[in-house]
Amino acid sequence: MSALLPSATLFEQHQIRRLYDDATETWWFSVIDIVAALTEQPEYQAARNYWKVLKHRLAQEGSQLVTDCNRLKLPAEDGKMRETDVARAETLLRLVQSVPSPKAEPIKLWLAKVGYERMQEMADPSLGLDRARDLWRKHGRSEKWIQQRMMGQETRNKLTDYWKEHAIKEGEEFAILTNIIHQEWSGVTVKDHKNIKGLKTQNLRDHMTEAELIFTALAELSTRQIAESEQATGMPKNKVAARKGGGIAKKARLELEQKTGKSVVSGNNFLPPGRKQITKGKKK
Repeated sequence: MSALLPSATLFEQHQIRRLYDDATETWWFSVIDIVAALTEQPEYQAARNYWKVLKHRLAQEGSQLVTDCNRLKLPAEDGKMRETDVARAETLLRLVQSVPSPKAEPIKLWLAKVGYERMQEMADPSLGLDRARDLWRKHGRSEKWIQQRMMGQETRNKLTDYWKEHAIKEGEEFAILTNIIHQEWSGVTVKDHKNIKGLKTQNLRDHMTEAELIFTALAELSTRQIAESEQATGMPKNKVAARKGGGIAKKARLELEQKTGKSVVSGNNFLPPGRKQITKGKKK
């Protein structure tokens, strides 16, 4: 398997982590995330326990479903890449039949739709951007927020492209450098920032305020330009660039907070009303 590209998508209000294998043009979906959506269970551990019991029962029955699942690394709640059970759409369509749920039929339709949309996006990448915009609009994001989110993603992509070309491995090493940058500018780790916002498996950037997106982009832009100027290659040198880049954004954040009296790091999120756990951010 080659060029595994991690991402996430939504089924209703449930985030589904996934990987795309461009060599075989195959989507691999997190089984636990699908189970969480089927059982309408927002707690990751509860969904994990449900899948553990179900997997044991299916294995005892000699079901091919369990052997058709794979173990691949996906972003976990702590931001690190951790192995988890994944399956292709056709396997999940069979798995859905093993879980009594009113969401079974909607998920089947959703899985079919995701596969079709991916083929469209490969032919015309702009369609993926358009779908992202539409999704954010449906979840209450303003046009200004959407513009900032997409500009930030472009900045992020340029940074990760640099890392790939300079001996940084995708997955854990990307996560380590990202956390260094984030902690340097914000004063909190990625995991702590998610906790402040009451997030579990959700993408932190999709729940950032406009200010948080701007400072994240500034930190990552600065990191890339410093790395380029110093021709940083490998983890040690890129860690130095990450701290310097994050430090530039930190100085700007502290100055803004001094002028406004408000913390940039915020507990605001875009979770549905029934799942919001907003906590006030602290100045760092």
